[in-house]
Order: sequence, then structure tokens, then C-alpha cells
Amino acid sequence: MKLSLAVPGRTELAGNHTDHQGGRVLAAAVDLYIRAEAETTAEQTAILRSDGFGEMRIDLGDLRPEASRPGTAEALARGTFAYLKQQGYVLGGFRAEITSQIPAGAGLSSSAAFGVLAGRLVSELFNGGEIPPVTQALAAQYGENAHFGKPCGLMDECACALGGVSYLDFRDPTPRVETIESRLFAPQWRLCTVATGGSHRDLTVEYAAIPAEMKAVAAFLGKTRLRDAAEGDFLAAMPEVRRACGDRAALRALHFFEEDRRVPEMADALRRGDAEAYLRLMDASGRSSAEMLQNSFALSDPENQPIPLALALCRRALEGEGAARVHGGGFGGMVQVLTRAERLPALRETLEPVFGQGCLRELRVAVREDAVVY
Repeated sequence: MKLSLAVPGRTELAGNHTDHQGGRVLAAAVDLYIRAEAETTAEQTAILRSDGFGEMRIDLGDLRPEASRPGTAEALARGTFAYLKQQGYVLGGFRAEITSQIPAGAGLSSSAAFGVLAGRLVSELFNGGEIPPVTQALAAQYGENAHFGKPCGLMDECACALGGVSYLDFRDPTPRVETIESRLFAPQWRLCTVATGGSHRDLTVEYAAIPAEMKAVAAFLGKTRLRDAAEGDFLAAMPEVRRACGDRAALRALHFFEEDRRVPEMADALRRGDAEAYLRLMDASGRSSAEMLQNSFALSDPENQPIPLALALCRRALEGEGAARVHGGGFGGMVQVLTRAERLPALRETLEPVFGQGCLRELRVAVREDAVVY
């Protein structure tokens, strides 16, 4: 059997670092894809090759985490396959040639898209395309957590697997999903990212500190995740939280409660096509991430702060006709902007001398493409 398929990257619209605490997220798949041309083979080996990471050969009979090399694409794929095997799905040998438009380490979820791609190959080649998208997302997340070594939530993988604009609630182990149609991403409004030249590929420690500190606050409140704690109890215990967990952890927890409450408001603004409300909330989300979540630059490299600089320049160029926010995991990578089309020349004129020609990229919401069998 031979087939061709594609998985989109994603952009996070709201819910910055809320998913790993059981929170709510608004995300969109975008028109940058990772693609595979694949065919089945007689061996029990998955062979994946691309110009980016060369060729990897994965023995499908040995999918233990200890057989993986943390931090590699091979670990992501191996973990994805292991999860699907544990769930009782059929695995078989195949060869795939992979190409990607999603820049690695830039915040558009190249790793999540790759993990979802691995799961979708298994679904289409050996399981009749019947593995649900959310199960593919769970498999890719397991690959990131247990094999790759990144303690991420499930938002990236769900957005890549589902396509379109998704409102996701992660309170339960299997997230609740709603697809949202919105007029805010019509031609008069432009959703963009600004590539700052920074990457978060080598910042796993900085990234991991966020869920660790949020969980420490939740544990102090007698809960596993912040979603299960009451905001009132947290605020009442603030003096004790500071002493037990530190001020940064307290601020990050405060961000969670405010951001999680903001997500359904932004989803409702999208449903109504209420640009004024959406932009006000988007700006508040960005300021909360920068000021309380503190994921706009790495403390290990304080001299380099491309995201704060990009945010400041975007806000000057927008002159109130749009909003900008930290994009995704943060610490490096990209800034997200939503504005009217007529403001794009001013944005480019402001940003390109600083971050390079082509740094401002317009995004379009992408649907989940069907696999093509040939």
C-alpha cells in the first residue's frame, strides 16, 4: 500500500501554558504542513527519512523508552508507536519520505506535527484510517513526555490532529473538543507570526520549570493540577504559597487562573465575530504571559530578548489597531499578531530591519487533509 498525507502545524490563540494543568485552550491549525509519502514493507521496521534528520530505522519489536535517544525525532516516533501498540492498534513495517514546511524550534509545533504524522501513518497504513484524531494526539504527547523528554501538555498535538479552530478543555483525560467557525480570520483580518530568530529547541529546562512550578502550587493546595484548585483558596493562601513555592511560582499560578478564565471568553468572541472583544482579550493574554508567566525570554540567556523586543515593536506599529502576544511555549521563536490588512506594511517596515526580511508571515487556518492512497 502507498499513500500521501499531510499534517498541519498549529498556532495557539489563547490558553498559554494551561493545557498541562487541565485547563482550556483555543488553537488553530495553520497552512504549514509536514508531509509524508509512504509505503508498507515486509519488515517489522519503520524507516523514516527526511533532509532534516536523515534516516531513522525503528524496530517495532522494541519500543521501550530506554531504547530511545531523548531529544531526537526518533524518540518522538518510537514513543508514538509504543502508545498505539499499547492501545491495541496494529503496527507494521513501512518506509516514509518526509518533507516539512514547519520551521523547527520556532513555535509552530514541528515536533507535535511530526508525532501526529507518525500516528496517522500507522492509522492509514494498518488500521483503515480509524484511529481517532484525539488518540493520535495522545500518542504523540506520550512520545514527547515518555521518550523525547519534554513534559508538554496536549494542546499542540490536538490542534495538529484536528485541523481548523479548536476550543479544547483538558479537565478530563480525553479532552472535550469543539470546532469553531469565525469571521475574524476572514480577509480583512490577518493572523501573523513574527519570527524573531530565537529558537526554543535547547530550552527544555526553562520550559519544564513552568508546569513544575504550577504543580508545586497545586500540591500546596492539596491538588494535582491547578484546574482542580479553587482560585479563591489560592488567593487566600498567597502568603503561604510565596514562602513554600516562591514568588515566580505564585505569579505563574495567577497567570493560569486568569488565562484559563479568558479562553472561553475569547472563544465566544470568535463565535460572534466580535473583533474589539477578541483583541482586548488577546492583548491581556499576551501581557499576562510576559509579566506573570514569564516565558518571553530565558533567564539562562538574559542578554537575548527577541520576543520582548518584537512585542514592543509590534505594539508601536499597530497603534492600537490589533494585538500581539507571546506565541506558544515561549522563551524563543515567535510572536503572534492579529491586525487589519492595511497595517501590514507598517508592521513589515518596523520589523524587517530588526528581524530580517520575511520575518512577518501571514497564516491561514488549515483543515485536516484526507490521505491520498495510490
